[in-house]
Amino acid sequence: MPSYSPSREHEDRDFADRDFPVREFEGDVVAITGASAGVGRATARAFARKGARLALIARDRDALEETRAEIESVGGKAMCFSADVADDERMFEVADEIERELGPITIWVNNAMATVFSPVSELTPKEIRRVTEVTYLGYVHGTMAALRHMKKRNHGVIVQVGSSLAYRGIPLQAPYCAAKHAMRGFTDSLRVELMHEGSDIALTTVHLPAINTPQFDWARAHQEYAPRPVAPVYGTSVAARAILHAASDPRREYWLGTNTPLTIIGNKIAPGLMDHILSAQAVSGQRTDRRIDERRRDNLFHPVSGRHRTNGSFGDEARSSTLLFPAPSLRLGAVAGGLLAAGLIGAAVVGGLTSMRR
Repeated sequence: MPSYSPSREHEDRDFADRDFPVREFEGDVVAITGASAGVGRATARAFARKGARLALIARDRDALEETRAEIESVGGKAMCFSADVADDERMFEVADEIERELGPITIWVNNAMATVFSPVSELTPKEIRRVTEVTYLGYVHGTMAALRHMKKRNHGVIVQVGSSLAYRGIPLQAPYCAAKHAMRGFTDSLRVELMHEGSDIALTTVHLPAINTPQFDWARAHQEYAPRPVAPVYGTSVAARAILHAASDPRREYWLGTNTPLTIIGNKIAPGLMDHILSAQAVSGQRTDRRIDERRRDNLFHPVSGRHRTNGSFGDEARSSTLLFPAPSLRLGAVAGGLLAAGLIGAAVVGGLTSMRR
C-alpha cells in the first residue's frame, strides 16, 4: 500500500500564469461554495490576488472567517455566508444577500463536495443520500441561485468544479462518482438550454484529477486503513489556477492533468479494459498503510471544526504544475482518443503484468 506522509500545510505556490493564462478580475463579484478548505479556499485566495471581491460560502463560520482573514492579508475583500449547499432555500437567500452586500454576481463557482470511502455493501442509504445532496444537488442549488440573478442581466459565468470521476466510476467512492455523473448530465442539459435561448451566460466545467485536499483526512470511511488520493496527486493551487483560467475563458469543459484525459477518453474507447485496470489497482491505490483512528471525526453531516486547511496530508508528493486541456472537438477527439487509447492499452499491459507478478 502507498505510504502516508504527515500533514503539512504549504503556502500557495506563486500564481504567475506560467501554466495557463489568467486575466485580472478587478470589479468582479465571485461566489465560491466550499470556500472554507481545499480547492475552494485556494481558489478564493487566487481570485483575491487578481482583484475580485469574494463571497465565501460554507457551513463552518469560523473556518470561513479564517479564509476571509487570509484574503484580507493579501489586500483582497471578502464576505462570509454560512450555508449548507444541500439547503436550497438557504442558497437562494445567500445569492440575494451577496447581490445586496457585494453587488451583482459575475462569477459563481460550485465546488462544495462530500464523499464516503466505502464498498457499496457497507454504505447506508442515508450516507448515499447525503453525498448526493451535497455533491450533486448542491451544484444544482448553486447554479439555480446564480442563474436567477444572472438572467436578469444576461451576463455571468458559472464554473462547475468536476472530476475525471464524472466520466468514470471507481471502487470505494460510488456515491461521489454517481453525484459527479449527475452533475455533468445536469450541466449538459442547462448548457443546451442557454444556447437555445441565445444567452450570454457562460457555463464551463473544470474536471480535476486527484488533488491534495483535507477530504482524505476527514471524509467518512468504512475501511481499516486511511484513504488517500489516487496518484498522481496535484496541489490545490494547480486546481485554483485552472478554475481561474476557466472563468477567464469559459469553454465547454477543461481537463486538468495528464491522467484526466487519459481516464475520460480511455473509458469511452475501452470501458471494459478500464474495469480490469481499476479492479486491480484502484482499491489499494486509495488506501494508505495507516490504520484509521477510532476517534477520527468525519464531515459528512457536520463540519469538523478546527481542521479546515487548504492542503491535505500528501504535500510531499503533490505536483505544483501540470497541463490544462480544453475538451477536444469531435475530430480532434477522435485523433486524441486513438493516441490515448494506444497509451492506455500499453499502460494496462504493463500494469497487468505487474499485478500478476505481485
